[in-house]
Amino acid sequence: MGSREKEQAPMTYKEYATWPEGKRCEVLDGNIISMAPSPTPEHQSISLQLSIEFGMYFRGKDCRVLAAPIDVYLFEDHRKGWMDENVRNWVCPDLVVICDKNKIQKNRIVGAPDLVIEILSPATAKIDRMDKRIAYERAGVKEYWIVDPANQVVEVYLREKTGKFELRGVYSRDDTIPVHGWEDLFIDLRNIFE
Repeated sequence: MGSREKEQAPMTYKEYATWPEGKRCEVLDGNIISMAPSPTPEHQSISLQLSIEFGMYFRGKDCRVLAAPIDVYLFEDHRKGWMDENVRNWVCPDLVVICDKNKIQKNRIVGAPDLVIEILSPATAKIDRMDKRIAYERAGVKEYWIVDPANQVVEVYLREKTGKFELRGVYSRDDTIPVHGWEDLFIDLRNIFE
């Protein structure tokens, strides 16, 4: 068995903070869901291009764009007291847009981002499509994108009045995506997929 026996208490952020710098994981309900290796150059290129597009749009506006690695405490409330030893849910999305700057803490995001983007890799595809999608939905994320580099497509999920995500569109390399929270923001995928 690995260094964390099944009988051990759930993983907390306090424990995670003692790990060596550069060693990362994501945790839901105290269980490690991902300890993926460093991303590929293709993944990083897509992340960079998305960061540029969103960053240019949000320059001088109230919302902030942050790219991985940044830990997000999905289910904590920045207005309430919490301690790292009580946090058993955190993820490290590839890109987030946050419009409530109070959620941006010194070394983490506390609360659900407005928009989350995950870029698939073979090691993370199932987690991004299932575990993290469900967690983002439960946390109140308004818009969730799954970027598939292998097929050069983006799936866009929007939070409905029911609180559930609904697939609003699948966009390919030659499409332009309307970002639903901002009526004048469009992402041309020709600038994202090389």
